[in-house]
Amino acid sequence: MGETMKTTGSQDKQLQGIELASVLEKRRLDQAMNAKEFAVCAGVSYSTARTWFRLPGFPVFRGVIFWQDFARWRKSQTGFKDGPFPSGNGDPVEGAANLPPRAVQILLEA
Repeated sequence: MGETMKTTGSQDKQLQGIELASVLEKRRLDQAMNAKEFAVCAGVSYSTARTWFRLPGFPVFRGVIFWQDFARWRKSQTGFKDGPFPSGNGDPVEGAANLPPRAVQILLEA
């Protein structure tokens, strides 16, 4: 059958039997995923996924999550607006609006 999730160096027993291909298809179709499927898709352990599912504001609804909701939540948590990379005419100051303060400082010092 399909490929199953493997963690660094070992197999997460909680995720055995969850097929990567099936989970990626759910992501592509923007279908709901449970915590185990989400863990495989996000490349995190089951315990990490469960911890995230309990975070205030995390976009889980009745025990499932949609990948696009997670992606939006992740962007809001990191402070990215339209993407992680500056855009514009190449001026680092103009393109720095979406970056964290430390990244802006590094650009200004360059």
